[in-house]
Amino acid sequence: MNNQSFGKGSPKSFNAYPRGDFDLESGITKKSRKPKSSLPPSIKMLKSIANRLHYYFKLHPLLVFFVSLSFGVTFLIILSVYETQFRTMNAYRKFDLVSDTYPFAKFQNLVMVAGHSVYTSSSCGKVDQEDSWFLESYQKHPGQASTFLTHIKEGVEIAAKDEGALLLFSGGETRKDAGPRSEAQSYWAVAESKGWFDVDEPELGEAGLGVGVTLGKQEDVRWKALTEEHARDSFENLLFSVCRFRELTGIYPQNITVVSYDFKEERFAHLHRSAIGFPQARFFYSGTPASSTSKESAMKGEALVRAQFLEDPYGCLGSLRRKKLGRDPFHRSIPYPNGCPELEGLFRYCGVAPYPGTLPWAQ
Repeated sequence: MNNQSFGKGSPKSFNAYPRGDFDLESGITKKSRKPKSSLPPSIKMLKSIANRLHYYFKLHPLLVFFVSLSFGVTFLIILSVYETQFRTMNAYRKFDLVSDTYPFAKFQNLVMVAGHSVYTSSSCGKVDQEDSWFLESYQKHPGQASTFLTHIKEGVEIAAKDEGALLLFSGGETRKDAGPRSEAQSYWAVAESKGWFDVDEPELGEAGLGVGVTLGKQEDVRWKALTEEHARDSFENLLFSVCRFRELTGIYPQNITVVSYDFKEERFAHLHRSAIGFPQARFFYSGTPASSTSKESAMKGEALVRAQFLEDPYGCLGSLRRKKLGRDPFHRSIPYPNGCPELEGLFRYCGVAPYPGTLPWAQ
């Protein structure tokens, strides 16, 4: 037998039978079955869940619908919360990039003097006279102007004793007939005209004798005394001043001291402080008396306002809201919470219950 090698020129091999399963009896070629493609476990699980849901939907369509709806609503709420947190943190980062350095970063404590009137006189020599101030009908009492002066001096003296304190005069352009002048700027101008109540007296020793030591100069307070010029009521005096402090220092105050009338202590130290959730141990109040001729009417008015804030702690409903709108005759846009992005939720909150969100001083 010849053994021939099959080279390049050799004829190509051919299949004797077609590919597939060939039935010899019938002479028919059967197509081979393709193996089933195996699905990943995760796809199988999803298909199984979908089949189960479809089955339960046929049995209990309403139940499945409400369960699905509840899951969807829950998902949207969670998504909304995370979106709000993301926006807040994003605003915080943007703000910090813009305010890379804070002009008053060394201060930790806030001293806030709440404004009560606008100074309208063209002369700074009559600051203790009633006709130099724009007074509402309930404020027109002898000695009223002196009480404003006492508040300003008290704030200056407290700030002078604390090297870590920043002084803020708070109050917006609340009186139309007084013109576009703010309460805060009025108080600052009065302090300026008074030389920041600088004293040059000998300090008394135990025996009451002068020891030749000069008291702390209040004029040093001038460079750390600023204004918050948008507040329209006492709650905003506190909240806006905290935000302004953050805007100027980059942090929130460690301690807060409020200067106002003594009969307003309950309103500030309890109602407003509780509304913003600030710790009681770090909150201080310095109250000065009203004029003797206005004390009785002032106490009656305070009882009414305090009752209103008990029902509406954030001043965003009913009579308190209307009063606040009436104290914005020049339609000033409120810049906050741009300077304090961590408080965005608190600024937007309106309710009877305390604000449920997290606050910087509670951490």
